[in-house]
Amino acid sequence: MSEENRTNAPEEELTQEDINSLKKIRIDKLEELKAKGKNPFEITKYDVTASCADAKAQYEKLEAELKSQAGEDEEKLKELLEANRITVSVAGRVMSRRLMGKASFFDLRDKTDKVQVYLRMNEIGKEEFDDYKKGDIGDIVGVEGFVFRTKMGEISIHAHKFTLLSKSLLPLPEKWHGLKDQDTRYRQRYTDLICNPEVKDTFIKRSQIISSIRRYLDGQGFMEVETPMLVSNAGGAAARPFETHYNALDEDVKLRISLELYLKRLIVGGLERVYEIGRVFRNEGVDARHNPEFTLMELYQAYTDYYGMMDLTENMFRHVAQEVCGTTCVPYGDVMIDLGKPFERMTMIDAVKKYSGVDFSQVATTEEAKALADEHHIEYEARHKRGDILNLFFEEYVEEHLIQPTFIMDHPIEISPLTKKKPENPDYVERFELFITGREMCNAYSELNDPIDQRERFAAQEEALKQGDEEANHTDEDFLRALEIGMPPTGGIGYGIDRLVMLLTNSPAIRDVLLFPTMKTLE
Repeated sequence: MSEENRTNAPEEELTQEDINSLKKIRIDKLEELKAKGKNPFEITKYDVTASCADAKAQYEKLEAELKSQAGEDEEKLKELLEANRITVSVAGRVMSRRLMGKASFFDLRDKTDKVQVYLRMNEIGKEEFDDYKKGDIGDIVGVEGFVFRTKMGEISIHAHKFTLLSKSLLPLPEKWHGLKDQDTRYRQRYTDLICNPEVKDTFIKRSQIISSIRRYLDGQGFMEVETPMLVSNAGGAAARPFETHYNALDEDVKLRISLELYLKRLIVGGLERVYEIGRVFRNEGVDARHNPEFTLMELYQAYTDYYGMMDLTENMFRHVAQEVCGTTCVPYGDVMIDLGKPFERMTMIDAVKKYSGVDFSQVATTEEAKALADEHHIEYEARHKRGDILNLFFEEYVEEHLIQPTFIMDHPIEISPLTKKKPENPDYVERFELFITGREMCNAYSELNDPIDQRERFAAQEEALKQGDEEANHTDEDFLRALEIGMPPTGGIGYGIDRLVMLLTNSPAIRDVLLFPTMKTLE
C-alpha cells in the first residue's frame, strides 16, 4: 500500500513496522527536498496575515455586503466578488488531501479552525506542484491566495503560492481505539490535540476559566501573589509531601502541598485580600479525581468569615460559568448542574443524619462512635476519635448524593487543625466544603488566628504523626510567630481548579483537563 493510501485509511491500524516504513519514506522525501535546496527546516519565519477562522469570517462579511449591492443578480454578485477579492496568507497543518490530476484540494488546520485549499499546477508551477504531490498529511505549510466559495458552497482558499514549512516524519494516528489508545492520548497530548479538535477546545476553555477567575477576583480588590514551592515544612493540608534535596543549602526540602500558611503570613503583613493560582504536589494515588500535581487556587480575605467565603464562591462560580459557557446551567454527564440557584447549605451532622439515619448530635464519646462504625461496617484506625468517625460516615453515606451545589458546613475539630472553633460548640469548627457532582470542589474556613490555640492544634497533629498519620502537619514555628504578631479575623478558601474545569467542560476524569497528566514511565 502506498503512503498516500495508508494515510487516508482511517479504519486501518498501523503496526510499528508500518510506521517505521512510512517514516523511512518521509525521510527520503526530505532528503530529496534538501538535495534541491528546499530544506523546510531552514525556514525561520512565515508571515501569516489571517487565521483560518478570520479568512472565512472576512469572506462571509464581504459576501453579505456585496449581496446587498447585487440584489438578486447572481452575475453581478460574481463580478463584485472577483473585483473585491480578499487575499490572505495562512499557515497550518495538512489534515487531508484529494489529488485530481493537475489540481488538488487539501484541508489546512490552524489553532482557530480548518479551511479547504485549492491548488492548480498551472498557477503554482509544475515543480512546486510535484513537490506538493510528494507531501504528506501532517506536513505544516503556508498558503497565499484569495478566498472564494466553491460550487459546493464551501469557503476555501484558491492558492497562488504554496510553501512547505515543516516536514512531518511520522504519520498522524487516524483513529483512537479503546483504553490502550486513551493511554496514548494522555502520553502524546500533541497528537491528541492535532487529531481531536474537541480536546483543544477543552484546554482553550481551561485557559478562559482561569482568566475569568482572575478578572473576578481582581475586580473584588484581591491581589495575586506568588509563594514558595520548595519549603522546609509542607503544611496547610492533610497530605504526604514529595521530598527532595537543595544542593546549594545542603538541606532536605519538600514540595508544597498547600498555599495556606504563606498566604496567611501576607494577611498578617497587611495585604488583606490575596490569592494565588499555582501547582501543588501531593504524594498520593492517581485516579479519576486525583493527580499528584494539580492546580490549586487559595484566597484569603481579612475581616470576613466562612459565610463570606460562601457568598464569594457562589458569585464567582456563577460569574465564571456565565462568562465562559454563556449559561449558569451546565451539563455534566447525564445531569444538568444549576449554578444559578442559591447553593444548598447543610451541616455535616445533618447530612449524615439525612443519608445514613445516624444522628451524631446524640453520640457523646469516641467509644459510641466506634461502636456505630462497627455496626455499619465502616473501617477506622485505632487513633481515630469521634470527629474522625463522623467524617468517615460522611464519606461513606453522603458524598455521592451531593450532585447539585451543596455547602457542607461545621466539620469536627479533629479533621480541621487550622480552623476557628464554633463559639457555641467548640467540638466543631467554622468550615465548609462545596460539593458538586459528588466531588469536593473547594474547602474553606474562618481562619484560626489564635496563636495559643494554633500551637495546641499543632501539638495534636504531632501526636497524630507519632501514631502513624503520615498526612498530619508538623509544627510551623515561623507561622506561629506570624500569628503572635497578630492576624485579623480572616476567611480563607482553596479551590481545585482542575475539578472546576472538569465541571465546566463536562470532562469525566482529571486527566482529560491536564495537558500532561502524571503517567507511569513506559519500560
